[in-house]
Amino acid sequence: MRFVIIGMALVFAGFVTLGALGADYRAASIESDEFGTCHTYPKDGEPVETDCSTRVAEQALFFALIACIIGAGIFSLIRGARGDWDSKVKPEDMVGPGKDG
Repeated sequence: MRFVIIGMALVFAGFVTLGALGADYRAASIESDEFGTCHTYPKDGEPVETDCSTRVAEQALFFALIACIIGAGIFSLIRGARGDWDSKVKPEDMVGPGKDG
């Protein structure tokens, strides 16, 4: 049961992070494909030209990180759904109100 909850939380966190922060990284590949140059847009100044390959590499790294988080969540979900290992507790290791002796 714990792995199912952890898996759901990881998958949810991965998709929320990708949705919230993914637009900034998607813009780099669109700029490099359409215009050939990339720019950063500071809040208080003119756009500054930047290296497109660096921004696309950052985009790939961000996507790989999010894919790893979602993959870990899926692995955890599968492990939690398939396993009954957490319910197989030795009688001498049991604690709580149902313990005899």
